[in-house]
Amino acid sequence: MSDPATSTGREGSVRVVGTAHVSADSVREVEEVIDAERPDVVAVELDEGRYRQMQGETPDDIEPGDLLRGNTVFQFLAYWMLSYVQSRLGERFDIEPGADMLAAVETAEELGIDVALVDRDIQTTIQRFWSRMGILEKLRLVGGLAFGLTDARGIGVALGVFAGIVAGPLLGLFGSSLGLSTFVLTRVTGGVALALGVGFLVHTFADVAGIRNPDRRLVVAVGVGLAAGLLGGVGLGLADSLVTSLGPFVVRVVGSLTLGLVGGVTVGLVAGTLAASLGYGAAADDEFEELDISELTDADVVSVMMEEFRAFSPEGARALIDERDAYIAHELVRLRESGADVVAIVGAGHREGIETYLEAPETLPPWESLVGTDSGNGFPWLKAVGVVMSLGFVVFFVLLAMAGVRDGFLLRLFAAWFVVNGLFAATLARLAGARWDSTLVGGLVAWMTSVNPLLAPGWFTGYVELRHTAVNVADIGRLNELLSDEETPIRTLIGQMFDVPLFRLIMIVAMTNIGSMIASLLFAVYVLPLFATEVGGVDGVTRLMVQGARNSAELLWRAIA
Repeated sequence: MSDPATSTGREGSVRVVGTAHVSADSVREVEEVIDAERPDVVAVELDEGRYRQMQGETPDDIEPGDLLRGNTVFQFLAYWMLSYVQSRLGERFDIEPGADMLAAVETAEELGIDVALVDRDIQTTIQRFWSRMGILEKLRLVGGLAFGLTDARGIGVALGVFAGIVAGPLLGLFGSSLGLSTFVLTRVTGGVALALGVGFLVHTFADVAGIRNPDRRLVVAVGVGLAAGLLGGVGLGLADSLVTSLGPFVVRVVGSLTLGLVGGVTVGLVAGTLAASLGYGAAADDEFEELDISELTDADVVSVMMEEFRAFSPEGARALIDERDAYIAHELVRLRESGADVVAIVGAGHREGIETYLEAPETLPPWESLVGTDSGNGFPWLKAVGVVMSLGFVVFFVLLAMAGVRDGFLLRLFAAWFVVNGLFAATLARLAGARWDSTLVGGLVAWMTSVNPLLAPGWFTGYVELRHTAVNVADIGRLNELLSDEETPIRTLIGQMFDVPLFRLIMIVAMTNIGSMIASLLFAVYVLPLFATEVGGVDGVTRLMVQGARNSAELLWRAIA
């Protein structure tokens, strides 16, 4: 594309046309305005990457470092969510998202008019938006997007499972003080064993009973298994002798985790059902149906969403809306000063801000403030927590060593930490579809990364996985197509999503990290107390750490004196 900003020695002009990115009327308006105006340059609200993709070029593969560094995975997920919503709106109005920009480019090329790409790189915009949000704002944003794209009851169950995983170990640690006896834990563990056994048998022999549909067979197996577990295991104690033979440690682990998960899922389901009854999450398609296309001509869909985000994070929304207005205005002023007559095609939500800057260019913020990455504002709490956890882990072992604890005890304790973290991280990575070499790497580094949230085993697993699998932004389009398919059975749909390299990679990274997090929690609550019995229990460990601190202080004092 030729440079349209070559100076002609005269002041040019700019006409800004605001469009709705999913409106057929906007496409016609764009074509008519360009044909009537015949400007020197047609400026479009696109960056280089989106322009190339719109032209049908194969998107560049995503660099491993770009995808896995820091918060980039979450930024990419946010971009995916926005892309999904816009594609659904495009389906609602039977027009391809971005058709207005494509029409502008094609019309300009047909008439021999230069095209200028005047929008900021989308990755820069998303990065700056994400970095400026606080932790609570990020949680509110993701929650709001999730309720807008997913059934509230499903979200409730998912959050309930997470809460249950956290609550279970706490019950195991403090349950006795809350009246949670060994008898209750034994009955619950027996119920779990009976439910799993009966459910497996029902699922295995369901074909004999004529149940051929896999979804129905699974539902029947789960239902019968739960009934057997509740009545035979929890109610009658039919499996008490079996689980008692497994030892008190297994009973405490399985029983407390089960109670935590049941309680978390129940609360999550109730909360989700209540949210759904109040209209959260169930009205996404209804809202699409209620949208009036004439209203969209006054503000494009992305900008409408960004204005909603302003309520969550004014600073974050500034990166998505206000900064882009200024960035585009800078580009248009440059074209105007070069003497070019310009027709600028932008989302209608940007029109007012851009025209304000064009009328008073001296109010534009400095160009340097609109480009590059942003480190965000405020205190880096996550980094601070990471440093504290890492120091705490090192101090724990050092103090025990300084207290004279045998090397064999420390080595066995470290080995248990290594094995538990590696086993959980590697298992969940493999379940998510990781290759064996990626799984091995994630398991081997899990012990180290689990003590510092700034490092994650999923990053290492993802790096190895990307040596064998190419991932690019075109995968987002494929995922959007799958998510809009309302006829394919859910199990088949999930399998098809895992066939998309981007989705599989994200799930591998996420599941590896989740496995390490779960392992760290279980180790602290269940495994560490087992080792503590060798040195006098939890009180004994505390005394040893105090003694280690005293010995360290004395050693340091003698070295100084």
